[in-house]
Amino acid sequence: MKNTNKLQAIGLVELSSIAAGKLVVDTMLKASDVELLIARSICSGKYMAMVAGRIAEVQTAVDAGVGALDGFVIDSTVIANIHPSVFQAISGSVTPRELIALGIIESFSVASLIEAADEAVKSANVELLEIRLAMALGGKAFVTLTGSVSDVQSAVENGAAKVARKGLLVNKAVIPAPRMELLEDFI
Repeated sequence: MKNTNKLQAIGLVELSSIAAGKLVVDTMLKASDVELLIARSICSGKYMAMVAGRIAEVQTAVDAGVGALDGFVIDSTVIANIHPSVFQAISGSVTPRELIALGIIESFSVASLIEAADEAVKSANVELLEIRLAMALGGKAFVTLTGSVSDVQSAVENGAAKVARKGLLVNKAVIPAPRMELLEDFI
């Protein structure tokens, strides 16, 4: 992922076809002045295109990408003023300073999971550990986070509610005082 310090928004389109995904990426990049962050196939034969830039430019790109196809879009999103820790959690796992409680939100779509992670980290004093985007997960995605039990509970509830409104929530969990070995399974 490129330098994301000055980006105002991210946009993501998730598709059920790799060929459609390539077309959507091209359409998004031609429609607006955005930076391509991720464009790749993901599990279950899906494709993900993520762009970043100014809010209006990202919205234009996502609208153009979604409008380019009929029937292949699984989910899409534009998140304005995305929390900077979302980028760090997407690009790799974060080693927690302390593991008081572990929260997990699991989604059927990448786009809704990123929305959930952003909502979770903005709604409570938590640290995002990892956002896993549909690789070796059967097309699903999950986020792990840590903080105090009450903050993790609040963050997980708020993030999960965002995914549930789209009908894409798989599951959620809060684990108080988890063993550090549990992280080895995620990271």
